Amino acid sequence: MTENKFKNFNLPPYLIKAVQAINFYQPTPIQERVIPDILKGQSVVGQSATGSGKTHAFLLPIFARIDPEVQAVQAVITTPSRELAYQIYAAAKQLNKFAPQPLTIHNYVGGTDKQHQLDQLSRKQPQLVIGTPGRVLDLIKSQALDIHTATMFVVDEADMTLDMGFLEQVDQIASNFPEDLQMMVFSATIPKKLRPFLKKYMANPEVEEIPTQAVINPDVQNWLMSTKGQDKNQLIYRLLTMGEPYLALVFANTKERVEELTHYLEEQGLKVAMIHGGLEARRRKRTMRQIRNLDYQYVVATDLAARGIDIDGVSLVINDDIPTDLEYFIHRVGRTGRNGMTGTAITLYAPAEDDLIAKLEERGIKFVPKELRGGRLVTTHDRNRRKNYRRKRDELDPSMKGFVKKTKRRVKPGYKKRIKRAIREDEQQKHKLELRHKIRKAKRQRQRQHRRERNAR
Repeated sequence: MTENKFKNFNLPPYLIKAVQAINFYQPTPIQERVIPDILKGQSVVGQSATGSGKTHAFLLPIFARIDPEVQAVQAVITTPSRELAYQIYAAAKQLNKFAPQPLTIHNYVGGTDKQHQLDQLSRKQPQLVIGTPGRVLDLIKSQALDIHTATMFVVDEADMTLDMGFLEQVDQIASNFPEDLQMMVFSATIPKKLRPFLKKYMANPEVEEIPTQAVINPDVQNWLMSTKGQDKNQLIYRLLTMGEPYLALVFANTKERVEELTHYLEEQGLKVAMIHGGLEARRRKRTMRQIRNLDYQYVVATDLAARGIDIDGVSLVINDDIPTDLEYFIHRVGRTGRNGMTGTAITLYAPAEDDLIAKLEERGIKFVPKELRGGRLVTTHDRNRRKNYRRKRDELDPSMKGFVKKTKRRVKPGYKKRIKRAIREDEQQKHKLELRHKIRKAKRQRQRQHRRERNAR
């Protein structure tokens, strides 16, 4: 039987059973770093990539520290989107199922029945609050939710909270807590604009930054495809249906594009879930539940859902276009290749978006160029091949430079032709070696792909 290393944190036994039930045996780096600090009551800033296990990094120690005998608010968790709030709420309910004395956990998000929540709060205060900043603050201002008894406050996805303009609301919520507040801030990045807020509420926090070894998870095949001269809708349909993805996510920049693409794919006979900010809360919640139940194999979404869809088994991500905020590219691709599983991310780009691809590459993101040939995806040439070719011609290797200098010094008739011929022969030899290397590399990749396909069967 696999040893559960979560036992090393001295968590209550029921929490060990809860994480084993979801096949968690080895803590992630962020969990190893922050869980001991949170259990000691320290404030922390946890910075690590999306999909690194931040949710359980704060939920487990919070559950361990809440006193089930005290029926008052003891911890508050805010997150910038409804989807993320539902996700954390679902994770908390899963832990709570194993508790010998279950906690009272309430989820407060916009678009839900506020009057029902007010009536509920008049009867009993929850011990753990999870919600979006706007609704949580609204309930506090209505004098229904009493958080002055809480000693733990989590700001989840702080960079997204800042980007979406919710930091002021979070600041107002934080001002209602007692002075001895333990604050936990979790984020994929820590922007400069966030730092004044951190200094205001956190005197000496433990800052735990988990460096990302690779910008893109090595378990993800990150492919790039040009849409030049192609019908993009048709191309996406072919990419979605040429294999058998367990669950495929297609991300687009606008809700109008999400609707257009969804309708096109439905016309082709696919059953497609659509998620964007323009849908009413009840419909979005129902659709998210259906996606988690695997009622849909294909999902088309805006970036609103890029951090909200946290479902194991996403095997394919397609970027219909490049996000206007390049930071979201990482979050999109991070939906696949999770928990040790492999995945594929395909980014479509038009010639006009070449500069955006270059900016992503400057951030350390590496793409494998692909194109469809005869119904198969094949590795193709690098889009920068012409630039690279010219640069190689300009940059002769040391032996050729020496040959040119010596030949020039001799100044004999025909020396220019000899130099040109020698350079041409040298380039041809290099080209042959490079071609041989590419053929061998492509062969190895095909063999690996065949092995993966066999294993998948």
